Amino acid sequence: MESTPFDAVELSILHALEIDGRAPFSRIAEVIGVSDQTVARRYRRLVAEGGLRVVGLQDAQLLGRENWMLRLRCAPDGAETIAAALARRPDTAWIGLTSGGTEVVCATVPRTTTDHEDLLLGKLPRTPHIVEIRAFQMLHRFFGGPEGWLHKYGPLTPDQIAALRPRYGPPGPAVVTADDAPLLAVLKRDGRATHPELQRATGRSESAVKRRLAALLASGALYIDTEYDTSRAGFGVAAVLWITASPRHLDAVGRALADHEEIAYAAATAGPSNIVGMAIARDTAGLYAYVSGKLGHLEGVEHVETAPFMRRVKQLTYRPPIR
Repeated sequence: MESTPFDAVELSILHALEIDGRAPFSRIAEVIGVSDQTVARRYRRLVAEGGLRVVGLQDAQLLGRENWMLRLRCAPDGAETIAAALARRPDTAWIGLTSGGTEVVCATVPRTTTDHEDLLLGKLPRTPHIVEIRAFQMLHRFFGGPEGWLHKYGPLTPDQIAALRPRYGPPGPAVVTADDAPLLAVLKRDGRATHPELQRATGRSESAVKRRLAALLASGALYIDTEYDTSRAGFGVAAVLWITASPRHLDAVGRALADHEEIAYAAATAGPSNIVGMAIARDTAGLYAYVSGKLGHLEGVEHVETAPFMRRVKQLTYRPPIR
């Protein structure tokens, strides 16, 4: 059955959450001009039917942690199983099936060097049905992470965005300590967890929790991100773009991609190609127009491999399939 598209109010709520994922319903309601009850009701519906999840994530780039993108070419009868197994790992994100279901694309943020070596040099090479492994270390993020994609299409006005922009105070050093683990674990499950919930999980006083959460958000070490069904926002096609740019144009191409409406993520990589991008389009014709138009005409772009997602298995979180 075809899903119902998000309406203008739902898109405004999604945009508001992209700006401040912990904004109270009352503040969102005031800014977008509806009642608190309407925001609460629509939020519950977005969670139940629109795939909405609001989660707290650590910024691996800002914290100096290695971030990798893997391309796993698989036998056709093994890709689904491999993708599902990777999705259950806490150190993976953005897992999808491309190339007609014969390739798994997976982003990883290993907690330690040992974790990465165990996955890349241990588990994956011994996994049946994997024909080829290509690993790309992420060198520099041009767009994505704390920067939301929906604002490129502007459901909210600049004045509304300014009214929703959180104010955490002066940023301090981006540092995460072992004492932050319980706080971060709760926020990774629910980025809108209340202060009393965080207090119970951490054993700290509520005022201490508020101060530490504000400090982490102000530093950028922690950010609140959202995921949802982009097809219901009117964008039914997504693809990974493996781009080769000449070295002297690499930064300029990456910065140009960051400004393109179609790009939800872009980063420089080490590997056979030197930029990876995630493109979202309304339909196949829109993806073609982008690749052959704005992208294809960028000075310095030498080669583009376009791999449409057949199915996205995991975005930020993993929900096991209903059986």
